Amino acid sequence: MNRQPVLQGELVRIAPTVPEEYAALFAVASDPAIWDQHPAHDRWQEDVFRAFFDEGLSGGGMLTIRDAGDGSVIGSSRYGPHDRHADEIEIGWTFFARDRWRRGYNRETKRLMIDHVAPHVAAITFHIGQENRRSRTAVEALDATLLPGTVDVLRGGRMVPHVIYELRRA
Repeated sequence: MNRQPVLQGELVRIAPTVPEEYAALFAVASDPAIWDQHPAHDRWQEDVFRAFFDEGLSGGGMLTIRDAGDGSVIGSSRYGPHDRHADEIEIGWTFFARDRWRRGYNRETKRLMIDHVAPHVAAITFHIGQENRRSRTAVEALDATLLPGTVDVLRGGRMVPHVIYELRRA
């Protein structure tokens, strides 16, 4: 399964992130309002974002999202590692410039990413901070199922409860 595809939609073009895109991605991510509901609410700070960016590059699934019309960098998302034992993959770590919120960019991005990996796995998961209503609402709009319980994830030196949503192949 290719975790670094090039995907094209009407609104977005998604491609593997390269180191040279750091400045453009940080320019988007440096808006504190993007992270206000996110468990890593300090990701707008350059040192925190640098660690996030470097982790994404080394993990091999980081993607840069560009506006299909003008080519500008508008955000990022990732595929997590393919868990062959569980036959699943996680989609997440997504952020968008605020001027792209509620305009279909996130939905199209997720649909393109889901359609790309769905033939290869039984399940696609989304791990979201329990208090992140914005992200939870967006994933619920994809008809993902909320799994019972929470899992604690280390964020900013503290354990933060996350919920897991799932799309399972019939």
